[in-house]
Amino acid sequence: MSLEAIEKVTQVETENRERRAAAEAEAQKIVADAEREGLALLQRTRTGAAESGRELLRQAEAKAAERAAEIDRAAQAEAAALRETAGQHLEEAAEFIVGRVVKH
Repeated sequence: MSLEAIEKVTQVETENRERRAAAEAEAQKIVADAEREGLALLQRTRTGAAESGRELLRQAEAKAAERAAEIDRAAQAEAAALRETAGQHLEEAAEFIVGRVVKH
Protein backbone atom coordinates (compact mmCIF):
# COMPACT_ATOMS: atom_id res chain seq x y z
CA MET A 1 0.00 0.00 0.00
CA SER A 2 1.34 3.39 -0.85
CA LEU A 3 2.04 6.08 1.70
CA GLU A 4 -0.71 8.20 0.20
CA ALA A 5 -3.26 5.41 0.61
CA ILE A 6 -2.18 4.81 4.20
CA GLU A 7 -2.50 8.52 4.97
CA LYS A 8 -5.93 8.57 3.33
CA VAL A 9 -7.11 5.55 5.37
CA THR A 10 -5.70 7.10 8.55
CA GLN A 11 -7.41 10.40 7.75
CA VAL A 12 -10.75 8.66 7.09
CA GLU A 13 -10.43 6.67 10.32
CA THR A 14 -9.64 9.85 12.26
CA GLU A 15 -12.62 11.64 10.70
CA ASN A 16 -14.84 8.67 11.55
CA ARG A 17 -13.67 8.70 15.18
CA GLU A 18 -14.28 12.45 15.36
CA ARG A 19 -17.77 12.08 13.85
CA ARG A 20 -18.54 9.21 16.20
CA ALA A 21 -17.35 11.25 19.21
CA ALA A 22 -19.41 14.23 18.03
CA ALA A 23 -22.47 12.00 17.54
CA GLU A 24 -22.04 10.49 21.01
CA ALA A 25 -21.67 13.97 22.55
CA GLU A 26 -24.80 15.13 20.70
CA ALA A 27 -26.68 12.04 21.87
CA GLN A 28 -25.63 12.68 25.48
CA LYS A 29 -26.72 16.31 25.13
CA ILE A 30 -30.11 15.21 23.73
CA VAL A 31 -30.57 12.76 26.61
CA ALA A 32 -29.56 15.38 29.19
CA ASP A 33 -31.91 17.95 27.64
CA ALA A 34 -34.76 15.43 27.56
CA GLU A 35 -34.17 14.53 31.22
CA ARG A 36 -34.08 18.20 32.22
CA GLU A 37 -37.26 18.97 30.26
CA GLY A 38 -38.93 15.87 31.67
CA LEU A 39 -38.10 16.87 35.23
CA ALA A 40 -39.36 20.41 34.57
CA LEU A 41 -42.60 19.03 33.14
CA LEU A 42 -42.96 16.70 36.11
CA GLN A 43 -42.49 19.62 38.51
CA ARG A 44 -45.05 21.73 36.60
CA THR A 45 -47.48 18.81 36.64
CA ARG A 46 -47.02 18.28 40.38
CA THR A 47 -47.48 21.99 41.04
CA GLY A 48 -50.59 22.04 38.87
CA ALA A 49 -51.98 18.97 40.59
CA ALA A 50 -51.36 20.50 44.01
CA GLU A 51 -53.09 23.71 42.96
CA SER A 52 -56.01 21.73 41.51
CA GLY A 53 -56.24 19.75 44.73
CA ARG A 54 -56.31 22.92 46.80
CA GLU A 55 -59.02 24.37 44.55
CA LEU A 56 -61.12 21.20 44.78
CA LEU A 57 -60.72 21.23 48.57
CA ARG A 58 -61.76 24.89 48.70
CA GLN A 59 -64.84 24.13 46.57
CA ALA A 60 -65.74 21.13 48.74
CA GLU A 61 -65.40 23.22 51.90
CA ALA A 62 -67.58 25.96 50.39
CA LYS A 63 -70.25 23.41 49.43
CA ALA A 64 -70.06 21.84 52.89
CA ALA A 65 -70.48 25.25 54.55
CA GLU A 66 -73.41 26.02 52.26
CA ARG A 67 -75.05 22.68 53.07
CA ALA A 68 -74.42 23.16 56.81
CA ALA A 69 -76.14 26.54 56.61
CA GLU A 70 -79.12 24.96 54.83
CA ILE A 71 -79.37 22.23 57.48
CA ASP A 72 -79.13 24.86 60.24
CA ARG A 73 -81.93 26.93 58.67
CA ALA A 74 -84.11 23.83 58.30
CA ALA A 75 -83.44 22.77 61.91
CA GLN A 76 -84.27 26.25 63.19
CA ALA A 77 -87.50 26.30 61.20
CA GLU A 78 -88.45 22.85 62.50
CA ALA A 79 -87.62 23.88 66.06
CA ALA A 80 -89.77 26.99 65.71
CA ALA A 81 -92.66 24.90 64.39
CA LEU A 82 -92.30 22.46 67.29
CA ARG A 83 -92.22 25.33 69.81
CA GLU A 84 -95.35 26.79 68.25
CA THR A 85 -97.13 23.44 68.37
CA ALA A 86 -96.02 22.89 71.96
CA GLY A 87 -97.19 26.40 72.85
CA GLN A 88 -100.61 25.65 71.40
CA HIS A 89 -100.93 22.52 73.53
CA LEU A 90 -99.49 24.09 76.67
CA GLU A 91 -102.84 25.31 77.93
CA GLU A 92 -104.46 21.92 77.29
CA ALA A 93 -101.61 20.18 79.13
CA ALA A 94 -101.94 22.53 82.09
CA GLU A 95 -105.70 21.89 82.31
CA PHE A 96 -105.10 18.15 82.08
CA ILE A 97 -102.54 18.26 84.89
CA VAL A 98 -104.73 20.43 87.10
CA GLY A 99 -107.67 18.11 86.43
CA ARG A 100 -105.62 15.08 87.43
CA VAL A 101 -104.31 16.75 90.60
CA VAL A 102 -107.75 17.96 91.65
CA LYS A 103 -109.40 14.55 91.09
CA HIS A 104 -106.81 12.78 93.23
